[in-house]
Amino acid sequence: MELKGIHHVSALTAKASNNYQFYTKVMGMRLIKKTVNQDDTSVYHLFYGDEEGRPGTELTFFEIPMAARTHEGGNSISATSLRVRDNAALEYWKQRFEQHNVYHEDIVDRGGRLTLAFRDPEGQRLILVSDEKNIGVEAGIPWAKSSVPAESAVLGLGPVKLTVRYPEATIGVLTEVLGFRHKAAYPNPEHGQPHILVYETGEGGSGAEIHIEERTDLPPERLGRGGVHHVAFRVNNEDEMKGWIEKVNEAGISNSGFVDRFYFRSLYFREPNGILFELATDGPGFDTDEDIEHLGESLALPPFLEGKRKEIEARLKPLDTRAE
Repeated sequence: MELKGIHHVSALTAKASNNYQFYTKVMGMRLIKKTVNQDDTSVYHLFYGDEEGRPGTELTFFEIPMAARTHEGGNSISATSLRVRDNAALEYWKQRFEQHNVYHEDIVDRGGRLTLAFRDPEGQRLILVSDEKNIGVEAGIPWAKSSVPAESAVLGLGPVKLTVRYPEATIGVLTEVLGFRHKAAYPNPEHGQPHILVYETGEGGSGAEIHIEERTDLPPERLGRGGVHHVAFRVNNEDEMKGWIEKVNEAGISNSGFVDRFYFRSLYFREPNGILFELATDGPGFDTDEDIEHLGESLALPPFLEGKRKEIEARLKPLDTRAE
Protein backbone atom coordinates (compact mmCIF):
# COMPACT_ATOMS: atom_id res chain seq x y z
CA MET A 1 0.00 0.00 0.00
CA GLU A 2 1.67 3.17 -1.23
CA LEU A 3 0.51 6.71 -1.99
CA LYS A 4 0.95 7.51 -5.69
CA GLY A 5 1.79 11.21 -5.44
CA ILE A 6 0.00 14.54 -5.20
CA HIS A 7 -3.73 14.28 -5.98
CA HIS A 8 -4.83 17.92 -5.77
CA VAL A 9 -4.22 21.19 -3.97
CA SER A 10 -7.15 23.31 -2.78
CA ALA A 11 -6.81 27.06 -2.26
CA LEU A 12 -9.05 30.06 -1.52
CA THR A 13 -10.32 32.83 -3.77
CA ALA A 14 -12.55 35.80 -2.97
CA LYS A 15 -13.87 36.17 -6.54
CA ALA A 16 -14.66 33.04 -8.53
CA SER A 17 -15.19 34.88 -11.84
CA ASN A 18 -11.81 36.63 -11.65
CA ASN A 19 -10.21 33.34 -10.62
CA TYR A 20 -11.74 31.63 -13.65
CA GLN A 21 -10.42 34.33 -15.98
CA PHE A 22 -6.85 34.01 -14.71
CA TYR A 23 -6.53 30.24 -14.62
CA THR A 24 -8.25 29.57 -17.94
CA LYS A 25 -7.32 32.65 -20.02
CA VAL A 26 -3.82 33.38 -18.69
CA MET A 27 -2.69 29.98 -17.40
CA GLY A 28 -4.53 28.03 -20.10
CA MET A 29 -5.86 25.39 -17.69
CA ARG A 30 -9.21 23.72 -18.26
CA LEU A 31 -12.13 24.26 -15.88
CA ILE A 32 -12.97 20.61 -15.38
CA LYS A 33 -15.64 20.94 -12.72
CA LYS A 34 -17.86 23.82 -11.63
CA THR A 35 -19.51 22.72 -8.43
CA VAL A 36 -20.05 23.91 -4.86
CA ASN A 37 -18.24 23.49 -1.59
CA GLN A 38 -19.98 20.41 -0.22
CA ASP A 39 -19.56 21.76 3.32
CA ASP A 40 -20.99 25.19 2.38
CA THR A 41 -23.15 24.99 -0.74
CA SER A 42 -23.55 28.78 -0.96
CA VAL A 43 -20.12 29.12 -2.58
CA TYR A 44 -18.36 27.69 -5.62
CA HIS A 45 -15.70 25.00 -5.71
CA LEU A 46 -13.80 25.27 -9.00
CA PHE A 47 -11.46 22.56 -10.31
CA TYR A 48 -8.80 23.21 -12.97
CA GLY A 49 -6.68 20.51 -14.56
CA ASP A 50 -5.51 18.82 -17.73
CA GLU A 51 -7.79 17.67 -20.57
CA GLU A 52 -9.67 15.19 -18.34
CA GLY A 53 -8.84 16.41 -14.84
CA ARG A 54 -6.57 13.46 -14.15
CA PRO A 55 -5.48 12.93 -10.54
CA GLY A 56 -2.28 14.89 -10.00
CA THR A 57 -3.31 17.75 -12.29
CA GLU A 58 -6.07 19.33 -10.19
CA LEU A 59 -5.73 22.81 -8.71
CA THR A 60 -8.98 23.70 -6.96
CA PHE A 61 -10.43 26.83 -5.36
CA PHE A 62 -13.08 27.41 -2.74
CA GLU A 63 -14.75 30.77 -3.18
CA ILE A 64 -15.01 32.76 0.05
CA PRO A 65 -16.59 36.10 -0.98
CA MET A 66 -15.06 39.14 0.75
CA ALA A 67 -12.29 36.99 2.25
CA ALA A 68 -9.40 39.03 3.66
CA ARG A 69 -5.96 38.50 2.20
CA THR A 70 -3.73 35.76 3.56
CA HIS A 71 -1.23 36.90 6.18
CA GLU A 72 1.68 34.69 5.19
CA GLY A 73 3.56 32.79 7.86
CA GLY A 74 4.63 29.42 9.13
CA ASN A 75 2.76 26.14 9.55
CA SER A 76 1.42 26.57 6.05
CA ILE A 77 1.38 25.27 2.51
CA SER A 78 3.62 28.04 1.26
CA ALA A 79 3.96 27.22 -2.45
CA THR A 80 2.25 25.08 -5.07
CA SER A 81 4.18 23.97 -8.14
CA LEU A 82 2.82 23.48 -11.65
CA ARG A 83 4.70 21.27 -14.09
CA VAL A 84 5.68 22.32 -17.62
CA ARG A 85 7.43 20.25 -20.27
CA ASP A 86 10.93 21.71 -20.31
CA ASN A 87 13.21 24.69 -19.69
CA ALA A 88 12.09 26.38 -22.90
CA ALA A 89 8.54 26.47 -21.54
CA LEU A 90 9.76 28.54 -18.60
CA GLU A 91 11.09 31.17 -21.01
CA TYR A 92 7.70 31.21 -22.73
CA TRP A 93 5.97 31.77 -19.40
CA LYS A 94 8.34 34.51 -18.34
CA GLN A 95 7.41 36.44 -21.49
CA ARG A 96 3.72 35.63 -21.09
CA PHE A 97 3.70 36.87 -17.49
CA GLU A 98 5.29 40.11 -18.59
CA GLN A 99 2.65 40.53 -21.32
CA HIS A 100 -0.17 39.96 -18.80
CA ASN A 101 1.41 41.98 -15.97
CA VAL A 102 1.73 38.92 -13.72
CA TYR A 103 4.21 39.26 -10.87
CA HIS A 104 7.08 36.80 -11.30
CA GLU A 105 10.64 36.21 -10.15
CA ASP A 106 13.69 35.05 -12.10
CA ILE A 107 14.18 31.51 -13.36
CA VAL A 108 16.22 29.70 -10.69
CA ASP A 109 17.30 26.19 -9.79
CA ARG A 110 15.36 24.43 -7.04
CA GLY A 111 16.60 20.97 -6.21
CA GLY A 112 18.12 20.34 -9.64
CA ARG A 113 15.17 21.64 -11.68
CA LEU A 114 14.72 25.06 -13.24
CA THR A 115 11.72 26.91 -11.81
CA LEU A 116 9.85 30.18 -12.18
CA ALA A 117 8.00 31.55 -9.14
CA PHE A 118 4.99 33.81 -9.68
CA ARG A 119 1.77 34.97 -8.03
CA ASP A 120 -1.81 35.05 -9.19
CA PRO A 121 -3.82 38.30 -8.82
CA GLU A 122 -4.77 37.39 -5.23
CA GLY A 123 -1.20 36.66 -4.20
CA GLN A 124 -1.35 32.87 -4.51
CA ARG A 125 2.26 31.57 -4.28
CA LEU A 126 2.94 29.41 -7.33
CA ILE A 127 6.03 27.95 -8.98
CA LEU A 128 6.36 26.64 -12.52
CA VAL A 129 8.77 23.70 -12.56
CA SER A 130 10.49 22.25 -15.62
CA ASP A 131 10.02 18.53 -16.27
CA GLU A 132 13.08 18.43 -18.53
CA LYS A 133 15.04 16.26 -16.08
CA ASN A 134 12.06 14.69 -14.36
CA ILE A 135 11.70 10.94 -13.97
CA GLY A 136 8.76 9.62 -12.02
CA VAL A 137 5.00 10.18 -11.89
CA GLU A 138 3.63 10.77 -15.37
CA ALA A 139 2.43 14.27 -16.22
CA GLY A 140 -1.02 15.15 -17.53
CA ILE A 141 -2.04 15.89 -21.12
CA PRO A 142 -2.76 19.49 -22.20
CA TRP A 143 -6.27 20.42 -23.25
CA ALA A 144 -6.45 20.89 -27.02
CA LYS A 145 -8.56 24.07 -26.65
CA SER A 146 -6.13 25.75 -24.25
CA SER A 147 -5.05 29.34 -24.89
CA VAL A 148 -1.46 28.18 -24.31
CA PRO A 149 0.50 26.13 -26.89
CA ALA A 150 0.74 22.44 -25.99
CA GLU A 151 4.54 22.55 -25.80
CA SER A 152 4.36 25.15 -23.02
CA ALA A 153 1.13 24.13 -21.25
CA VAL A 154 0.71 23.34 -17.57
CA LEU A 155 0.89 19.55 -17.24
CA GLY A 156 -0.13 19.08 -13.64
CA LEU A 157 0.98 19.58 -10.08
CA GLY A 158 4.60 19.58 -9.04
CA PRO A 159 6.20 19.68 -5.59
CA VAL A 160 4.21 21.22 -2.74
CA LYS A 161 6.22 23.24 -0.21
CA LEU A 162 5.38 23.19 3.49
CA THR A 163 6.81 25.85 5.79
CA VAL A 164 6.79 24.61 9.38
CA ARG A 165 8.21 25.44 12.80
CA TYR A 166 8.89 21.83 13.80
CA PRO A 167 9.93 19.87 10.69
CA GLU A 168 10.72 16.65 12.56
CA ALA A 169 7.06 16.30 13.55
CA THR A 170 5.81 16.70 9.98
CA ILE A 171 8.52 14.42 8.64
CA GLY A 172 7.49 11.78 11.19
CA VAL A 173 3.95 11.68 9.81
CA LEU A 174 5.13 11.70 6.19
CA THR A 175 7.60 8.85 6.65
CA GLU A 176 6.23 6.72 9.49
CA VAL A 177 2.53 6.96 8.67
CA LEU A 178 2.25 7.89 4.98
CA GLY A 179 5.33 6.05 3.73
CA PHE A 180 7.24 8.95 2.16
CA ARG A 181 11.00 8.58 1.85
CA HIS A 182 13.77 11.14 2.08
CA LYS A 183 15.17 12.05 -1.33
CA ALA A 184 17.42 15.09 -1.11
CA ALA A 185 18.03 18.58 0.23
CA TYR A 186 18.84 21.81 -1.57
CA PRO A 187 19.69 25.41 -0.62
CA ASN A 188 16.70 27.64 -0.01
CA PRO A 189 16.74 30.09 -2.96
CA GLU A 190 14.93 32.73 -0.90
CA HIS A 191 16.93 32.51 2.32
CA GLY A 192 20.01 30.36 1.64
CA GLN A 193 19.86 28.43 4.90
CA PRO A 194 18.48 26.17 6.15
CA HIS A 195 18.13 23.76 3.27
CA ILE A 196 14.81 22.61 1.85
CA LEU A 197 14.23 18.91 2.57
CA VAL A 198 12.67 16.77 -0.16
CA TYR A 199 10.45 13.73 0.50
CA GLU A 200 8.81 11.60 -2.17
CA THR A 201 6.34 8.76 -2.55
CA GLY A 202 5.21 6.34 -5.25
CA GLU A 203 7.20 6.52 -8.47
CA GLY A 204 8.78 9.75 -7.27
CA GLY A 205 9.54 12.75 -9.43
CA SER A 206 8.08 16.22 -9.24
CA GLY A 207 4.49 14.95 -9.12
CA ALA A 208 5.13 13.02 -5.91
CA GLU A 209 7.25 15.36 -3.79
CA ILE A 210 6.77 17.37 -0.61
CA HIS A 211 9.40 20.04 0.09
CA ILE A 212 9.83 21.09 3.72
CA GLU A 213 11.15 24.44 4.86
CA GLU A 214 11.94 25.07 8.52
CA ARG A 215 11.11 28.60 9.74
CA THR A 216 11.09 29.35 13.45
CA ASP A 217 10.98 33.13 12.90
CA LEU A 218 7.48 33.33 11.42
CA PRO A 219 4.08 33.66 13.13
CA PRO A 220 1.46 31.11 12.11
CA GLU A 221 -0.14 31.91 8.77
CA ARG A 222 -3.62 33.48 8.83
CA LEU A 223 -5.43 31.91 5.91
CA GLY A 224 -7.47 34.04 3.50
CA ARG A 225 -7.72 34.71 -0.22
CA GLY A 226 -4.55 33.68 -1.98
CA GLY A 227 -3.79 30.99 0.58
CA VAL A 228 -3.86 27.19 0.38
CA HIS A 229 -6.43 25.21 2.34
CA HIS A 230 -5.04 21.68 1.98
CA VAL A 231 -2.98 19.24 -0.06
CA ALA A 232 -4.30 15.81 -1.07
CA PHE A 233 -2.34 12.65 -1.81
CA ARG A 234 -3.34 9.93 -4.28
CA VAL A 235 -4.79 6.63 -3.12
CA ASN A 236 -5.24 3.96 -5.77
CA ASN A 237 -8.81 2.91 -4.94
CA GLU A 238 -11.49 2.68 -2.28
CA ASP A 239 -10.23 -0.62 -0.90
CA GLU A 240 -6.82 0.91 -0.25
CA MET A 241 -8.49 3.94 1.32
CA LYS A 242 -9.96 1.64 3.96
CA GLY A 243 -6.44 0.44 4.70
CA TRP A 244 -5.18 4.00 5.03
CA ILE A 245 -8.01 4.90 7.39
CA GLU A 246 -7.02 1.96 9.59
CA LYS A 247 -3.37 3.01 9.50
CA VAL A 248 -4.11 6.63 10.41
CA ASN A 249 -6.35 5.46 13.26
CA GLU A 250 -3.64 3.10 14.53
CA ALA A 251 -1.24 6.07 14.61
CA GLY A 252 -3.65 7.84 16.96
CA ILE A 253 -4.28 10.73 14.57
CA SER A 254 -7.67 12.43 14.82
CA ASN A 255 -9.33 12.35 11.40
CA SER A 256 -12.55 12.80 9.46
CA GLY A 257 -13.14 9.15 8.73
CA PHE A 258 -14.36 8.09 5.29
CA VAL A 259 -15.85 10.98 3.28
CA ASP A 260 -17.65 10.48 -0.04
CA ARG A 261 -16.94 13.44 -2.34
CA PHE A 262 -18.63 11.60 -5.26
CA TYR A 263 -15.77 12.35 -7.69
CA PHE A 264 -13.34 10.72 -5.24
CA ARG A 265 -13.35 9.30 -1.70
CA SER A 266 -11.44 11.12 1.01
CA LEU A 267 -9.89 11.12 4.45
CA TYR A 268 -8.82 14.34 6.19
CA PHE A 269 -6.46 14.96 9.11
CA ARG A 270 -3.99 17.55 10.37
CA GLU A 271 -0.30 16.81 10.79
CA PRO A 272 1.44 18.05 13.99
CA ASN A 273 2.16 21.56 12.65
CA GLY A 274 -1.53 22.00 11.85
CA ILE A 275 -1.44 21.63 8.06
CA LEU A 276 -4.49 19.87 6.62
CA PHE A 277 -3.73 16.69 4.68
CA GLU A 278 -6.23 14.75 2.58
CA LEU A 279 -6.00 11.28 1.11
CA ALA A 280 -8.13 10.97 -2.05
CA THR A 281 -8.84 8.08 -4.40
CA ASP A 282 -8.01 8.32 -8.10
CA GLY A 283 -11.63 7.59 -9.04
CA PRO A 284 -14.44 7.57 -9.92
CA GLY A 285 -13.37 10.78 -11.74
CA PHE A 286 -14.87 13.96 -13.12
CA ASP A 287 -16.61 12.37 -16.10
CA THR A 288 -18.93 10.51 -13.71
CA ASP A 289 -21.70 13.05 -14.29
CA GLU A 290 -20.50 14.99 -17.35
CA ASP A 291 -19.24 14.10 -20.80
CA ILE A 292 -15.49 14.65 -21.21
CA GLU A 293 -16.13 17.15 -24.01
CA HIS A 294 -18.32 19.32 -21.77
CA LEU A 295 -16.58 19.24 -18.41
CA GLY A 296 -17.07 22.39 -16.36
CA GLU A 297 -19.68 23.97 -18.60
CA SER A 298 -22.63 23.61 -16.20
CA LEU A 299 -23.07 23.53 -12.46
CA ALA A 300 -22.43 19.94 -11.41
CA LEU A 301 -23.86 18.62 -8.16
CA PRO A 302 -23.31 15.20 -6.60
CA PRO A 303 -26.47 13.09 -6.22
CA PHE A 304 -26.81 13.88 -2.52
CA LEU A 305 -27.14 17.61 -3.38
CA GLU A 306 -29.15 17.32 -6.60
CA GLY A 307 -32.45 17.58 -4.76
CA LYS A 308 -31.41 21.04 -3.54
CA ARG A 309 -30.31 22.32 -6.97
CA LYS A 310 -32.92 25.08 -7.23
CA GLU A 311 -32.07 26.39 -3.78
CA ILE A 312 -28.32 26.17 -4.41
CA GLU A 313 -28.44 27.90 -7.79
CA ALA A 314 -30.55 30.72 -6.33
CA ARG A 315 -27.80 31.48 -3.79
CA LEU A 316 -24.88 31.41 -6.23
CA LYS A 317 -23.76 34.46 -8.15
CA PRO A 318 -23.50 33.45 -11.84
CA LEU A 319 -19.92 32.65 -12.84
CA ASP A 320 -18.83 35.03 -15.57
CA THR A 321 -16.95 32.86 -18.08
CA ARG A 322 -16.82 35.45 -20.86
CA ALA A 323 -13.43 36.41 -22.22
CA GLU A 324 -11.81 39.46 -20.67
